[in-house]
Order: sequence, then structure tokens, then C-alpha cells
Amino acid sequence: MSTNNNQDEFNVLRKIKQNPSLSQRKMAKELGFSLGKLNYCLNALIEKGLVKIQNFNKNPKKINYIYLLTPKGISLKTNLTISFMKRKMAEYDELKKELEE
Repeated sequence: MSTNNNQDEFNVLRKIKQNPSLSQRKMAKELGFSLGKLNYCLNALIEKGLVKIQNFNKNPKKINYIYLLTPKGISLKTNLTISFMKRKMAEYDELKKELEE
């Protein structure tokens, strides 16, 4: 998996964790993704067993979905968060060193 895919999947996992009942359209807008890109990412996360979808009826005329992180998804999100933080800390240390020179 490329770094861009990791970052995109991480962003989708974070967004789902923050608000599992967001519509795909609203989630795509908040992430700055096209609807097609978000749908592709969600399908990849579902295939990997990281996310599952449940239907719920908010309004009898409209079916909505809720996206849930699986235990495997929570674990990956945690690992990606740690990796992201380590990378940012290394960048900070490098910038600090440059400024001290």
C-alpha cells in the first residue's frame, strides 16, 4: 500500500471514528475527496475487514448507513496514528536542528 493510500485510509478511519453516521457525500466533502474516491476507499476498508456497514432507518422513506470500525480497523488506525506521530516528531527534530545551525 502506498503512502498516499495509507494517508487516505487513515483519514477515512478517523472520520468514521469521529462521526460514524455521516453520509458518504458529506464525508467526501469534509475529507476533500470526490464521492468516487471515498466510495473506493470505503470498499477497500470493508474488503480488508477494517470497516463494516449497518443500515438504520432515520426516516421511513430513506435508508441511511452507519460505518463502524472493526477491532482490526481500530488496531490499524492506532498503528497509523503512532506512525504519523513518529514521522511528525522526526520532522520537528530535523527542523529544530536546522534552525540551531
